[in-house]
Amino acid sequence: MNPSLLRIATRQSALALWQAEHVAALLQSRYPDLQVALVPMTTRGDEILDQPLATIGGKGLFLKELEVAMLEDRADLAVHSLKDVPATLEPGFSLPAILPRADAADAFVSNDYPDLAALPAGARVGTSSLRRQAQLRALRPDLQLRDLRGNVGTRLGKLDGGHYDAILLACAGLERLGMASRIRSRLAAPDWLPAPGQAAIAIEARSERPAVLQLLAALDDSDTRLTITAERAMNHALGGSCTVPVGAWCILGEHGLHLRGLVGDAASGRLLLAEAQAATDQAEALGQRVAAALLEQGAGDLLEK
Repeated sequence: MNPSLLRIATRQSALALWQAEHVAALLQSRYPDLQVALVPMTTRGDEILDQPLATIGGKGLFLKELEVAMLEDRADLAVHSLKDVPATLEPGFSLPAILPRADAADAFVSNDYPDLAALPAGARVGTSSLRRQAQLRALRPDLQLRDLRGNVGTRLGKLDGGHYDAILLACAGLERLGMASRIRSRLAAPDWLPAPGQAAIAIEARSERPAVLQLLAALDDSDTRLTITAERAMNHALGGSCTVPVGAWCILGEHGLHLRGLVGDAASGRLLLAEAQAATDQAEALGQRVAAALLEQGAGDLLEK
């Protein structure tokens, strides 16, 4: 029997609430008789803002409390930015729906400079993402890279307060919050790679709740799932950790899937790149193949660091 009420566990940041409300609206549009309620909560990843994520346990810190809420039957599903979801889920959970992907590019945000090339030598750029740091170092080794944590509003406030000359954020997050005007330029594939799954919204639920899974599966975008499967398979084969700078970009074309992957070193700016193509029924194998090519180039040494 289908449930009459679905409770959505979500983080309390403005972006997380937007994403949860977006999913709620999609569900109510598809199932007019269904009630949907939000269950906002704070995660460890939200509470610890004075240290880089890589040093305190990775992006999985954003999921734990939401998964506990589902296990304790305080929520039926959770909504995440897919790039924050570890390559391997905790046992008993699945992703029944991945929504259509938005703009996966990174945003260059500055009050004084139009793009990365315009920054003067020694300019201060804020980002705590090791993936972004590695690509910045490769392009502009003269810049000062400084950690930047917090929600979108907090990060923009630090830029506006003069702590940085520029910061890097996700285009999708700014667009969803109605802040697209803050984007001065886009850092986009194939020259600049996003995080695996960036700009896609994932819905997580317990594997043993078939009625809930069936309702949610109606929101799944099959094309996005294909490309995301390849990116996440690559990430998983590389260790699936956010303590390593990993970028991935998969596109679906008339000849199948094309995946480009990156492993970098945030300290030196060394970048390893690999790419391959495959049929649409080989998404996972494609990710594994690109990961193997990166490992052949020496990605293992960077992963061990």
